[in-house]
Amino acid sequence: MKVTGFSFVRNALKFDYPIVEAITSILPICDEFVVAVGNSEDGTLDLIRSIDSPKIKIIETVWDDSLREGGRVLALETNKAFAAIAPDTDWAFYIQGDEVVHEKYHINLMAAMHKWKDDPRVEGLLLNYQHFYGSYDYVGDSRRWYRKEIRILKYNKNIRSFRDAQGFRLGNKIMYVKPVDATMYHYGWVKPPELQQAKQEYFHKMWHDDEWMKKNIPNTAQFDYSNIDSLAHFTGTHPAVMHSRISKKNWTFDFDPTQKKFSLKVRILHWIEKSTGWKIGEYRNYKAF
Repeated sequence: MKVTGFSFVRNALKFDYPIVEAITSILPICDEFVVAVGNSEDGTLDLIRSIDSPKIKIIETVWDDSLREGGRVLALETNKAFAAIAPDTDWAFYIQGDEVVHEKYHINLMAAMHKWKDDPRVEGLLLNYQHFYGSYDYVGDSRRWYRKEIRILKYNKNIRSFRDAQGFRLGNKIMYVKPVDATMYHYGWVKPPELQQAKQEYFHKMWHDDEWMKKNIPNTAQFDYSNIDSLAHFTGTHPAVMHSRISKKNWTFDFDPTQKKFSLKVRILHWIEKSTGWKIGEYRNYKAF
């Protein structure tokens, strides 16, 4: 069984992306790893080259900065990386530059790939998500966070990244997937406040025009992490590859988990989800079975 990881990245140093941690978190269970490195303003290319592994294959790309609708450029860059995967791959493992897999899940992931490799009904594998926010001590627990997403794909050249690269489609149809007992740790909302603000200003340009930016993105030096509806304390352990980064954290963020900034409707929906596991109106770009 051959497993190929793939990802894309641009300006990882400028916006403090844990891309090295992302790649190295799944590298032990990959036979190869394709990284599409976009034209950057920092040392991102050298950063990826510094990963000491013969498994790494780098392709250099140029982002189309004129695409300012729906995050389309992110899907295009994902597709560039996917297109560079060797055709003898059985499974393609996608990971974004702010996502990390805990090493404790490697066994489950490998077992699932072996189990479903020859089952034609299974087109991908579905991972759970844990979204960290503000610091490494808090996770989002409200309806605003997606709970699951496809991250492992049975290789098929007709697969394409969908919309803003959050999910995938096989041709024009949703993919049929099996859930895996494994969780992706998403660290995209954990950065020094000044870098989080810079990231917000830069990446919203991939979704919106200048007029929207003026109305909706505050002109400030630091991101306001306190403007969040609900968080919970994180009680688990972080992936080993994240320990060094976490030890260098140089800002403070505290939050009262009993504080819930919900409307009455959202409060009721939140209670139903926590009580039953049913997330009413949940968007799913896949069919789990």
